[in-house]
Amino acid sequence: MPPKPQSPAASPPVESRRMVVCAHAGRCESHVDPSRISELLTQPGTFVWLDLQNPQAEDIQLLRDEFQFHPLSIEDATRHHERPKLETFEQYYFMVFYQLNYDDAARRLRSHALGLFIGANYLVSVHHGPITTIDETLTRWQASTAEFNNDAGALIYALLDAIVDDYFPVLDKLADQVEEIEQQIFEHFREEALQSVFSLKRDLLTVRRVVAPERDVLNVLIRREVPIFERNTILYLQDVYDHIVRITDSIDTYRDLLSSALDAFLSLQSNQLNQIVKVLTITSIVLMCDALIAGIYGMNFEFMPELHWRFGYPLALALMVVVSTALLLFFRRRRWL
Repeated sequence: MPPKPQSPAASPPVESRRMVVCAHAGRCESHVDPSRISELLTQPGTFVWLDLQNPQAEDIQLLRDEFQFHPLSIEDATRHHERPKLETFEQYYFMVFYQLNYDDAARRLRSHALGLFIGANYLVSVHHGPITTIDETLTRWQASTAEFNNDAGALIYALLDAIVDDYFPVLDKLADQVEEIEQQIFEHFREEALQSVFSLKRDLLTVRRVVAPERDVLNVLIRREVPIFERNTILYLQDVYDHIVRITDSIDTYRDLLSSALDAFLSLQSNQLNQIVKVLTITSIVLMCDALIAGIYGMNFEFMPELHWRFGYPLALALMVVVSTALLLFFRRRRWL
């Protein structure tokens, strides 16, 4: 009787966080009760930031009840692998952006989706897992509320700028890997580099799939008059857009370098194989000539002239040496050897 299947081990509980921060009259209040959100949104000069990490069912219900967000945008915000985009609704904008991190231990690229609901006097961020730039921007906002002046555009700029700035260290580490692969190919000719090339190309493709749509999102923000953004904020977003364009160009450059390194590896491998085949071919030609001589003198005919000659065997060996040497000199003169 086959053993009964064991039930899978219970997965560790997901840590969820709900944080409401409110700014009013130049002062910032942390750990606000979520039940006060409706009241705070109606107060003039008040700005509310709701951050949801690993949202649960009650958090999704909060988005429906307090903000009346569209069900499709709520669904997109709670997914893990949504494409970066910007959608326009009647009272708010919905944006999907990504934070990228490089895991040094696993040598893998990690991406974390961030859903943003942007209103005139509120910002709602939804994400799975911790995102360091969220905490950094929240801390900066609480420390200098007057700097942001309850402007959603200023907060969005600060957040996106911090996220995009974190792309550069990730790109630097990928660039270091490109240089390491080139060294393995051209200096050491290690076949393990081939696997590293495809792994790194996959990581670069992942970054490209994130950065290219984000460039389109920022292009929409800076080229369209967004009512909730001030004109001055558009100029700051242009700076973030320039950084994204720089990153995109760098990714394309590294992908071209990897493709060139891969072509060089295959060319070196093919050249090495050609050298081996050439040596084997020359060796075969020399041995075939020696075998011809040995075959002729090995025939057992009765009336062969050299069959009973005393010096026939040394002459055959000498003839083999002479023919082999002549062939090798001929190949060397033709630069085939």
